[in-house]
This record gives sequence, C-alpha cells and structure tokens, in this order.
Amino acid sequence: MGTASEESVKQLRILMEDVEDESLKESYRNIHQGYPTETLLRFLKARDYNVHKSHKMLLDCLEWRTQNEIDNILTKPIVPVDLYRGIRDSQLVGLSGYSKEGLPVIAIGVGLSTYDKASVHYYIQSHIQMNEYRDRVVLPSATKKQGRPISTCLKILDMSGLKLSALSQIKLMTAITTIDDLNYPEKTDTYYIVNVPYIFSACWKTIKPLLQERTKKKIQVLKGCGKDELLKVMDYESLPHFCRREGSGSGRHISEGTVDNCFSLDHYFHQELYNYVHQQAMVKGSSAPIRHGSVHVKFPEPDTGGTNIFDTLESEFQKLGNDHKG
Repeated sequence: MGTASEESVKQLRILMEDVEDESLKESYRNIHQGYPTETLLRFLKARDYNVHKSHKMLLDCLEWRTQNEIDNILTKPIVPVDLYRGIRDSQLVGLSGYSKEGLPVIAIGVGLSTYDKASVHYYIQSHIQMNEYRDRVVLPSATKKQGRPISTCLKILDMSGLKLSALSQIKLMTAITTIDDLNYPEKTDTYYIVNVPYIFSACWKTIKPLLQERTKKKIQVLKGCGKDELLKVMDYESLPHFCRREGSGSGRHISEGTVDNCFSLDHYFHQELYNYVHQQAMVKGSSAPIRHGSVHVKFPEPDTGGTNIFDTLESEFQKLGNDHKG
C-alpha cells in the first residue's frame, strides 16, 4: 500500500470513527470481519481513492444493510427445500474450490441460468445470502488457513447456452449487479469468461469500451473452456465441471465419477450453506417455526455507468435478434 493509499485509509478510518448509530456499527463489523483496513481500501478503490465519495458509499451501504436487515439474512432460510432446489437449478452459482493463492473460486453458469423457478425477490435473497456467507464464513476461514487476510475471490463465468432469450433476465441481472457494485465492491480479484458463443463476442465488442479501466483489467476472456489457463492459477480439483474438458458445458447435475457439479444443492458448498442458514434460524428463533416467504430487499439505483452498460446490452441483444429474424 502506497503513501497516498495509507493517507486515504487513515482519513476514511477517522470519518468512520464518528459513526454513532449502534446498528450501523454492528453492520460495519459484519462487513470488515476484523479487517477494517482491507474493507476501507475496497471502498476507496471503488471510488478512485476519493475519500469523500468513499465515505458516502460506505455509509449508504450501511444504511441499505440496516434498512433491509441484511445482517440477519443468514437467519432466513428459503423454504420449502423443493423451492430452494428449484432456485439452485435455475440460478447457477457455486464454490468449486480455491486458487493456489487461497482465494475462493466462484463458478457462475451465466448462459444456462433461467431464473424461472421463483420470484425475483427469492433470487435476490439467495444471491445476498451467498454473498454474506462468502464474507462471514468462507473468506474468514480462508484467511485463517492462509495466515493472511483473504478478502477477494476469483469468478469463472460460463457462457455456455447463452441465447437471445437472456434479454428477459436483464432487469434481474441489473439489480444483482447493482447490489454487488454498491454494497460488495472490489470483492472479485479476476473474472474469467469461458465457453464463449458468438452472441457474447458480438456484445462484448460494444460493452468493453463502456467499462471502467479498473474493471477491464480484471476481465480475461479465455479460449474454449479455459482449462489450460486456469490450471496456472488453480489445481485441477478446483476447476468447475464446465472447465474440465472442451464442450462439457455447464449442465445442471453433471457428475463424472467423483466430480460434483458445484451448482447443485447436493454439492458440499450448498449443503454447508443450506445447513448454516437453518442452524442460524433455529438459534435466532429458538422453537418458533421457520417462516415461508421471500425477503424483500430494496434494489439500489444503478449509477449512470451501470445503466449505460445494461441499456447498451439490451440494445445489442435486440439488434442481434432482429438480424436473426432477418
């Protein structure tokens, strides 16, 4: 960390010490998990080290968390289990392993996620629960194992099966991306994009110039399933199933011998998350029955840059659709 960064962290830390509201303080503790410097740095990076803007962003994040009871979201399981299994089968996300440097590897099946088994609110709840479990359980565990702060992860985005029909999911994806950008900034070290079809390549040329330079540097579009490149940063056991061989795709419940599909509810990561949330619900509610129904989280408004990107993406999808019809 350079001198300028150290000074920015110092100024932001002083500003945060002025926070008096106990609920905001508790939420801040849940965010930093004992590593406030790393957290302050993330918010500073997200606002190009402008202390005033970083301070506002962090306070807005804390307000959003308290207003939407995010600190309690890991005590609110999605029930019944058949509904949750449907969400896992249509919102393809999972932890496939760890990089050689100890960073969690998050796999996302962008192309085959359909988001059609539940309401938008359930998908948002599920996404935030995975974020919170990552930040409160997975990253602290990785930190303990590595003996140094681990505060970011790697993401592998599988574009297998991406179709023009994905246009209908843009509103939900905008909400999820905005929640992450404003409340979980700089949590991803690198994005690896694999199994890229023509439709993605066509849109990427238009969207890439709209991205911030900092974001562009994090994105690597790999050839094919990306196996050879990814093996430079992780062991074979940590590769998601869709990166293990060319043309494997991101099938929902594919297993090859002992290889598990990390998207499935039966995968160890989702079993641990599922059990953790139910245990927390029992601790908090004692003998009270678990309530059915989704948590309604207010979607933050995307900033201008984010809006432009999704508007452009929508326009490109429509253009490709018209070309396809023609």
